Formats: sequence, C-alpha cells, structure tokens
Amino acid sequence: MKIGVIGAGAVGVGICNYLLTLGSVSELVLLDQNLERAEGEVFDFRHTAALTFSKNTHIVPTDDYLTLIGADIVVITAGAQIKQGQTRMDLAEINAKIGVDIAKQVERVAPNATLIVVSNPCDIVTHFIAKNTQFPASKVISSGCVIDTARLMSIVANRVNLDPKNVFGYVLGEHGANCFTPKSLISIAGQPADYYCDTNHIERICADELLESVKQAGYEIFKRKQNTTHGIAASVFRIIQAIKIDERSVLPVATLLNGDYGLKDVVLSLPTVVGAHGAESILHHPFSEDELTTLNAIAANVAKDVEAVATATGLAK
Repeated sequence: MKIGVIGAGAVGVGICNYLLTLGSVSELVLLDQNLERAEGEVFDFRHTAALTFSKNTHIVPTDDYLTLIGADIVVITAGAQIKQGQTRMDLAEINAKIGVDIAKQVERVAPNATLIVVSNPCDIVTHFIAKNTQFPASKVISSGCVIDTARLMSIVANRVNLDPKNVFGYVLGEHGANCFTPKSLISIAGQPADYYCDTNHIERICADELLESVKQAGYEIFKRKQNTTHGIAASVFRIIQAIKIDERSVLPVATLLNGDYGLKDVVLSLPTVVGAHGAESILHHPFSEDELTTLNAIAANVAKDVEAVATATGLAK
C-alpha cells in the first residue's frame, strides 16, 4: 500500500512515525512545500530502519504532487495554525481554501485515493473538499471525534483505574467544542457505566462533566505546548489501519451526511463502519429524544458556519 502524508509539521511527522514503526506500508510519501524540511525528516527516519523490526518502508520526501501517483490513502495535515487574535472562523476560511487546493492536486494524480483530513477545523475543511472535488463523500474522511473519543476513554479509565481499552463510548458531532456524549453508549468492561460504578463502589459518571473534561483536555495540552500532536497522530493511524486491512471497525469519524438521522449536507462524526472502501456505512443507534435534539442543534450550527465560509471564500457548499 502507498500512503501520502501532506504536511511535514508535528502531526504529519507523528503519523509517519506510526506508519514506519507499526504499519506495513510499501511506500510512504511525505510532501511539503518546504522540500528541505521534508527531506530532513525523511533522512532522519531512514536511520531508524536499522534499529527496528518493522517493515523497511520506502519513504520519499517531495514537494511534487506527481510523487503521489497511485496513492491508496492521502492524509492532509497541511494548513494554517491559529494565530493570536484570529477566530476559529478566520482559520476555517483559510484552511478550507488550502484544503480544496490540495485535494484538487491529489485528485489529478490519485483519483481513487481515500483522503483523511486533519487540518483544522477538520469537519469544515472536509465539507468543502467533498463539495469541490469529484471524490465520493465516503472517501473524504475527517479525523473527526476519534481523538475526542480517545480522550473520553482515557478519562473514564483513569476514574475507574482500568486500561482505557476496557472503556467503550463515543464523542459525536463536530470535533472540538460542538460535540456531545451519549451516556447510553458508555460502558466499562462490557457493563453499563452506572452498573459498573455502583457494583464497584465508585461515584457514577456524569455525562455532562465527562464531556467538559474531554473538551478541556485539548485546551490544556494546547495551552502548554501550543499544539496537540501525539493523540491526533495515533487517531489518524487508527483510521489508516482500519482502511488498510479492511477492518470494518466502527469509529467516530466524520463524513458528509446524506440523510442519516435525517441530516443532509453536513459533516459530523457518527459511529461509522470504516474499511477498505473508506467510510462504508453509518450505524443508527437508538438515541434518546434529547440526544437527537442535541445532534440536530449541532448540525444547524455547523451548517451556519459552512454558509459563512462559503460566502467568504466563494467555494461551493
């Protein structure tokens, strides 16, 4: 399998690290408009091949999209970082245009690739790529709430003193502040969360407080190091693995909806079967009326943001 990573920043390099040490990739292309930076990262990575027992992947630095010919998966991490005084919508306008430009370049050389969009705000960038290219919506995937869900699992696991992989649940909606956590879907060691807490004499988990902790986790990291890299790189690697081996895992990625839960033309994270063909289907859970109301409110807010970006940029929505 051939994978391209666009953007040699901290997240792009982190994804490459996972692919080189844990993946099984025949060719990995790291593309950045700063060729020297891409070369430096690749030259550094090449020295690891003699020290690890992973596959000896052919890794290529480039600033030329032609190098992506035949790529199976392309990860888009390139884009502007938010600056002091900028709003999230300022960033959305900049990165939506950058994302569409990149995707059109990829479309020329790898029209059958699955795109994974990481550039923030990833759900809005994904929306405009899906609407302004010929890629099927199922093959334009926002990394969405995979990282938020990982944070939820870690926070709950810390509360109950278990391995996070024994916690199940989802953060859904838009990646970032505009999301929600259905408590009915949270379980611990295969048991409903309240039952597990009661039988083990642990205070019950409040879904609202948990969601606030999940949201705050990203801010706390950003406040200290001005970016978040390790968790998001691991999240993207998790999506790539599901596609690469046709895993058909259910992950809370975001894609352009076409009628699911009565929603259309909006990119939101929902429990999605991810396999060789990308986002293959969305599972329909029996959400409560309150949860459906929350989901619809989130969709309305995202649609309003998309409208504002479309007006500012002239991109098709």
